[in-house]
Amino acid sequence: MSRRPWSNRKPRVASRGGLPRPTRSSLEVGQRGRGSSSRQNRAYAPPEDWHEPSDRPAGGYRIVVHDPGEGFVHIIGPSEIRKRLAQLPADLVTPLEVVQLSRMTRKKTAFPCYGMQWGNAIYLYPVEQSLVEHFARPPRPSEYHEARLFGGRWVQEGNRWTLVWSERALRDFYLNNVLIHELGHLLDRRNTNARDRERFADAFAIRHG
Repeated sequence: MSRRPWSNRKPRVASRGGLPRPTRSSLEVGQRGRGSSSRQNRAYAPPEDWHEPSDRPAGGYRIVVHDPGEGFVHIIGPSEIRKRLAQLPADLVTPLEVVQLSRMTRKKTAFPCYGMQWGNAIYLYPVEQSLVEHFARPPRPSEYHEARLFGGRWVQEGNRWTLVWSERALRDFYLNNVLIHELGHLLDRRNTNARDRERFADAFAIRHG
């Protein structure tokens, strides 16, 4: 999952929704989020229009676009996603069945994330229309350096932190980090430990992003 650091918009006590149903328990969930403990990630996942994976992906994927929600925007669109994935070796994209640009809801703001993988689908989440994120705690070193690597600018005002993006920088972050990271989760059929899965997805994004 692509996590986001804790925002001060409201208390972050849960992630963006309920767990997948028990029938999905054998499938790993990968999320690229904006910040939470790994324990919370395992206990809570965004409510979604889940796309059931097929046993035998036929190759080729579809893109589902939802309205981003009031105050939010999808920073990348279907044509950009298709162009970026077309740059990867075909065998890496074959298992992918759905890329969904999801809607932000009030429940989902409880633990916003940039992206999520479940089964053979990738879910990408919208960002604040202002392209400015507000946080109630300092960013972790990994969060700080990753955002700066893609052009994000951290600003501290007392105990409050903001992450300011340009449209170009945030598009780069989604296309070359979030999207590729979640694809790495989708292709990881070996690791089951959450930490190992994140390491695999991070390494995949570094190599192919």
